[in-house]
Amino acid sequence: MDDNAPKGATPDDDTYVLEDTGASVEDIEHEMELAAQEAAAKAEPATASGDDEVRKLNDRYLRTLADFENFRKRSEREKQDFYRYAAAGILKDILPVFDNFDRALEHAEEGDDFHKGVSLIYKQLFDALQKHGLRTIADTNVHFDPNIHEAVIREENDSVPSHTVTDILQKGYFLHDRLLRPALVKVAVGGPETE
Repeated sequence: MDDNAPKGATPDDDTYVLEDTGASVEDIEHEMELAAQEAAAKAEPATASGDDEVRKLNDRYLRTLADFENFRKRSEREKQDFYRYAAAGILKDILPVFDNFDRALEHAEEGDDFHKGVSLIYKQLFDALQKHGLRTIADTNVHFDPNIHEAVIREENDSVPSHTVTDILQKGYFLHDRLLRPALVKVAVGGPETE
């Protein structure tokens, strides 16, 4: 029995397992073309067993073709995801720099040259990263969402509905639709409950 056969497969089993051997698409297509030529060469129209053999080979060829098409689509999807989210590690390392920009802007006087310069650099860097899918989580007066918020402080406040984000202590970020870092927030409790 073949050591590469799927677990539980019998010698007569025509199950075909497609493994990623590192072969190029052209190599796989060439192999499929050879299998098709082999199936066509073995066609024996006069005997019933020949028809059965041709049917089996044709079925195997069609399965292989379907497996290859699924493999190609999956590989393309994985490649697109890789390129789309390749910058995630670098962006996670840059997020503390954004936090320091925010702190510098909070503590500098609004109209002085230092504030203007830091603000322009921050805006330029953030705009460049936004073009590549970076988005902030910085909305207040929204319902607390544990998927994107991390509650750090709870405060009694009956003027807003319970579980409302009242302050952002540290911005959160998305890369396209993936969460890079949750926002650290202050949440109000004690107000009217909302659904």
